[in-house]
Amino acid sequence: MQRTVRQPASIEGVSLHTGETVKLTVHPAPANSGVKFRRRDLPDEPIIEARIDNVKMVERATTLVEGNVKIHTVEHVLSALAGLQIDNAVIEMDANEPPIADGSAAPFVAMVEKAGIQEQDAPRRIFELREPVHIETKTGSILAIFPDPAFRISCTQVGPGGSHTQFQSFTITPEIYSKEIAPARTFVHYEDIQPLIEKGLIRGGSLDNAVVIKGSTVTSKEPLRFPDEFVRHKILDLIGDLALFGQPLRGHVVAVKPGHGPNSELTRAVQKEYLSMRAMVPPPLLPQGEAVLDITEVMRILPHRYPFLLVDRVISFEGEDKCTGVKSVTINEPYFQGHFPGHPVMPGVLQVEAMAQVASILLLRREENAGKIGYFMSADAVKFRRPVFPGDTLFIHVEMLKSRRNIGKALCRCEVNNAVVSEGELMFGIVSQ
Repeated sequence: MQRTVRQPASIEGVSLHTGETVKLTVHPAPANSGVKFRRRDLPDEPIIEARIDNVKMVERATTLVEGNVKIHTVEHVLSALAGLQIDNAVIEMDANEPPIADGSAAPFVAMVEKAGIQEQDAPRRIFELREPVHIETKTGSILAIFPDPAFRISCTQVGPGGSHTQFQSFTITPEIYSKEIAPARTFVHYEDIQPLIEKGLIRGGSLDNAVVIKGSTVTSKEPLRFPDEFVRHKILDLIGDLALFGQPLRGHVVAVKPGHGPNSELTRAVQKEYLSMRAMVPPPLLPQGEAVLDITEVMRILPHRYPFLLVDRVISFEGEDKCTGVKSVTINEPYFQGHFPGHPVMPGVLQVEAMAQVASILLLRREENAGKIGYFMSADAVKFRRPVFPGDTLFIHVEMLKSRRNIGKALCRCEVNNAVVSEGELMFGIVSQ
């Protein structure tokens, strides 16, 4: 089930890059609303959704932008929420960046634990990847997600010149996240500090909230919390950046030299894969008007029967000259046994036949043509643009161009998920049985 916080809870501190003092409060949110940030310090208190589409800047941190409103360095708080499996929350701030605290996600975990966790009456919408997704960058970062029944991350951190190379792998659960990942702190290489200062960044940075690496020397206010703290923090950031996909993932993330830029590229690639998967789900068949024909009524008009009846329903008529039919393509179609074994594809000629049957319905439903049969006379300008697979739903659109006595000419096209898969101009004659 989805989860939110039970009651509001707050944390105060200094932001890393701007150096401003900020108060952050997490609030409960309704099921299916996701995670949103609210800027209390701006007029009208604008809200930005924590979604990858709103990520505009990824230099040393992840920044959300919508219009003129920005939220900097969102990765640690998002990581804490995702690591604890909080699906819905409103995060209020009175500045443009969360507090850096000690440079880890542990203070945000403590904030959520203080607020308590509330289960909601709605199932979690988990995206389970079925195909690998990967990205590579010119700087040598390689990130991929492979199908897996759990959410796992295997990460390799590589510093400048291959220094401080570390590897770690975790199955991400709230318990493992809180204990093994959340305490890992932000780190920076000494040679990167001066450029960041010149750019006006890390104004709030100090040894209180970051680990500084110079060659083989590691400097921090306290000893390293883990021998491999650097790679654990990379995993922490990766969880936060992947949370911008907007729903939980199931898959094995393998990352080499991750960073906010590559992490965002991977999240966008996951979103692209998700949208591609959703495109395979046909829209609901909503009847239009009263002249909608179910299969029984279709069979009263057409003489075709199994296995050659290729129209399941007619869902709309526009006057006497236009209509739309539907054919649900299933693996049970007999032609899939031989077309082709191991790679089932609906034959193009049967798509043409389906168009002809829907076109015939336009003419045969007229009273003067009752009981007659439509015969092919010609098929012109026929094009097959995309393959049709089992599980697809064909929407067959027909427009009658000419209809004189017993001759009809129709412009036809088949669509799957609003994309044209085949089309052509068909001419046929209507004759008595």
